[in-house]
Amino acid sequence: MIDINLLRENPKIISDSLAQRQEKIDLQKIIDLDIQKRKLIQKNDVLKNKKNIVSKKLSLTQEKPISLIEEMRKAGSEIKKLDLELDEISTQLNYLLSTIPNLVDENVPYGKDENENQIIETIGEIGNFDFIPKPHWELGSELGIIDFERGVSTSGSRFFILKGKGATLQRALINWMTDLHQNEFNCTELYLPNLVNEKTVFGSGQLPKFGENMYVDTDENFWLVPTAEVPITGMHQNEIFDIENLPLKYVAHTPCYRKEKASAGKDKRGMKRVHQFEKIEIYKFVEPDTSKNELKNLINQITKICMLLKIPYRLKQLCSGDLGFSALETYDIEMWSPGSNEWLEVSSCSNCGDFQARRSNIKFRASPPESKPKFLHTLNGSGLALPRTIISIIENYQQKDGSIAIPEILIPYTGFEEIR
Repeated sequence: MIDINLLRENPKIISDSLAQRQEKIDLQKIIDLDIQKRKLIQKNDVLKNKKNIVSKKLSLTQEKPISLIEEMRKAGSEIKKLDLELDEISTQLNYLLSTIPNLVDENVPYGKDENENQIIETIGEIGNFDFIPKPHWELGSELGIIDFERGVSTSGSRFFILKGKGATLQRALINWMTDLHQNEFNCTELYLPNLVNEKTVFGSGQLPKFGENMYVDTDENFWLVPTAEVPITGMHQNEIFDIENLPLKYVAHTPCYRKEKASAGKDKRGMKRVHQFEKIEIYKFVEPDTSKNELKNLINQITKICMLLKIPYRLKQLCSGDLGFSALETYDIEMWSPGSNEWLEVSSCSNCGDFQARRSNIKFRASPPESKPKFLHTLNGSGLALPRTIISIIENYQQKDGSIAIPEILIPYTGFEEIR
């Protein structure tokens, strides 16, 4: 959520940020509503004060003058009417404020869309095969480890079933990555609800903008999580942390559920873009002064996985026009997939500043203890997302005879060295 005081005092900062994002929002309408709301509050306070004075006068006299009683009744009626107006304006104002995306960090390059994102570095050499590498949908079907047909017949398009060593490979990746984040980077592991309430979805920035891309049980108002970022943000809503307890670093594995409405017609083959997938999420609650450095640490933490898997990857900085709604700054990590002949995004690392903390009312108290609480900063990144990581492993480690070698780092977790 954008700070309303910033909009009041310097709306140009917000309008400039919107222009960088290629977004158009009527800020003047929001400013006018805010002015109207404050005038109503002032008027209401005057009436309430007047009513209190009259009430005190009535309490001091045995006789109850009709004029005073009538004055009390009139003031009460006006207050009730103003309360209704205030509720209506506040609801409208809060909704419009919630549609404003985060500011764009000064470090983010200007660009209109994803075509203007900037490649920061490419690590690892793209392998030269002495045969034509196959895409994962062919390899998986031939080896009997991915069943697309039964996934579709069971649920519909954009679903798949992992079988045998394919399912074991996914479980091995989940366990290995979770152990790495927990043991080497001191992240606390979480087991989270897959169903969350509307307040939690709003707090992470998914609502109202992305509601159409989420699955919801309207009877009980439960939302299926599109990422663990949502319940992790929600678990600390309305809390105040002592500065000594920061940073908080979490790792969580959850299924993720997305309608993929914006991807209609795209990437229908294979399991690159699906409605249900597994993901390891890294999430940090940090002091504002440290969030830029924590983003660098987060990127290093994620890229280490790519290095240990010995798969070529590249780091890409998102331009202003491709930034996510809640992000100040974002870097994508993409793995090379030779069978598909493309780079696949396996992680997106973002610094969200105080945007999510403000929506969820999450603060910290600096020293001394009596100091006023401030909103902390949040960061998140996939560490990594499946099944795209599986796609890259299958396609990079395929062998001429049609089998797939297992990355050395995963063998203790799979219990086998190849799939054939």
